[in-house]
Amino acid sequence: MSSQPTRIPAAWQGVIAHYRKRIQITTAVPPVTLLEGNTPLIPAPALAKSLGGEFELYLKYEGLNPTGSFKDRGMTAAMTQAVADGARAVICASTGNTAASAAAYAARAGLKCVVLVPEGKIAAGKLAGALSYGAQVISINGSFDDGLRMVREAAQQAPIALVNSINPARLQGQKTAAFEICDVLGGAPDWLCLPVGNAGNISAYWLGFKEYHADGVVASRPRLLGAQAAGAAPIVLGHVVEHPETVATAIRIGNPARWHEAATALEESDGHICAVGDDEILAAYRQVAQLEGVFCEPSSAAGLAGIAKGLREGWLDLRGMRVVCVLTGHGLKDPDTAIRLSVAPSIIEPNMVALMKQLKIT
Repeated sequence: MSSQPTRIPAAWQGVIAHYRKRIQITTAVPPVTLLEGNTPLIPAPALAKSLGGEFELYLKYEGLNPTGSFKDRGMTAAMTQAVADGARAVICASTGNTAASAAAYAARAGLKCVVLVPEGKIAAGKLAGALSYGAQVISINGSFDDGLRMVREAAQQAPIALVNSINPARLQGQKTAAFEICDVLGGAPDWLCLPVGNAGNISAYWLGFKEYHADGVVASRPRLLGAQAAGAAPIVLGHVVEHPETVATAIRIGNPARWHEAATALEESDGHICAVGDDEILAAYRQVAQLEGVFCEPSSAAGLAGIAKGLREGWLDLRGMRVVCVLTGHGLKDPDTAIRLSVAPSIIEPNMVALMKQLKIT
């Protein structure tokens, strides 16, 4: 018998390596990767039943990317391009997830990373990531939109690469999630539902679905359902929201950078965008965790809240449909909200009598 350990092949090498011919960025340098992508597409029959039960529902769980959000797909591409372009530093504005992702991939690439975040408006798990990966974190007394304006100007005035979703490489990486969904399902879903904040993700998904369809990989394209928080719903309202407010911190954005592209995607897909209240978002957030065992951050549940709203109000008919809902970030990104919304643990004496009094098993 051989004494050598069994070697497990590293089959997945990240989204750039896997979809190399489809990602329009440099090939001059090796990918800057943390083996992002290949996230699970989880069937959610209990959740579908609670919402109406006459359709297939799948959850694209992007919280299992290396830094806990979908941002890693775009950041591997943006950081690889930055290295090829000779950048020595990168900068971004963020509500949290971009900050953590940029910091991690910059560390991987050996680049300095500067992130601007709105003071007091970033969830603890996201701030912890950005700090731990070694980024220079600067809080501003303003909104994400103020921060994005500032980093745009900084990138014009200093030798520093901008890695927000206005960077075209970001969409090239993020579109791979659409490829993965089609690869797993064997075709495109009937509907794709997701939160909309800065609007880069909905734009990237549509880019991916269009590409697969144009190349004959899939026979159809999905309709898109975007959901914005009611307190930060500029696309729904048709105008910039000067002071966006919502518990869904990742989509607390009043002037999306990819507004035009998102509007085009919605029109071309015969889709729909709606606004959902914080109470609807938090209800969906609790529901997906308790019915399916999938823990996402509150913002991620906005797409589910949009489905629930559409079915409840009658403007969305999903009977017989195959639906994918994107959960953009992991629940541990925002532990404070999870704890605040939960029942506090009981405290008992360490004996069986006390324990049996607490048990509520029927």
